[in-house]
Amino acid sequence: MFARPVRSVLLTAMLFTGVTAVAQPQPVPAPRAQSLVNARTIRVEGTGEVKAQPDEAFIDVAVETLAPNVKAAGEQNAKRMEKVIAALTSAGIAKRDIQTRNYSVYPDYAPPLPNQTEPKLRGYRVSNLVSVHVKDLSRVGPLLDKALAAGANRVDSVRFGLSRQEAVQGEALRQAVARARKSAEVLAASLNAKLGTVLDASTVAEPPQFYPARFAMTEAAADGRAMSTPIQPEEQTVQARVTLTFVIE
Repeated sequence: MFARPVRSVLLTAMLFTGVTAVAQPQPVPAPRAQSLVNARTIRVEGTGEVKAQPDEAFIDVAVETLAPNVKAAGEQNAKRMEKVIAALTSAGIAKRDIQTRNYSVYPDYAPPLPNQTEPKLRGYRVSNLVSVHVKDLSRVGPLLDKALAAGANRVDSVRFGLSRQEAVQGEALRQAVARARKSAEVLAASLNAKLGTVLDASTVAEPPQFYPARFAMTEAAADGRAMSTPIQPEEQTVQARVTLTFVIE
């Protein structure tokens, strides 16, 4: 009674098995890929370096206040920082180019006296640090003076950079590739071999660097006239490194 259904199930299983066998992918021969794997190779490195004049600066100025309590220190700090920002914007700096980098509040203690075991709380110190993006380097000194005159009492840094960093980095990379290829040609010739195609290439990206400025605070000229803080931007150096693997014949 059950013989016919069993034969039907077996036949169905055989049909499905046959379809599965036909659907299996066949390996595709890749003679060129295999030849490259077994090829003789040389690996060389190259470096590129481009020097460029900076075209932007970042001024980090801060307002720091000390008061008996946190509320008073915060209010004093806010009023002074508002004046600093107003002075910078009135000088032509867009608000989007003035960004807060750090804001901190912490207790301030006086060093303990010889007959004291614990330091005495003097109050609370509030610090508000902003970074000012300057696109005209001739204005860095005057802007520093305006910020200090408006109430900033700390200058953390003045850094220079390149707005066209990618273009300069690309030129350094092209130099690195050219030098690596030249080294490969010399090496292949020394081995009595013919330089073939590039099998592999890699590069190490050098992060953008910001160089600190050299500046000196000058209060007044000899004749009593106010002088701007002199700023001396330094030439920027952008580097790139590549590693190339060549096939040799």
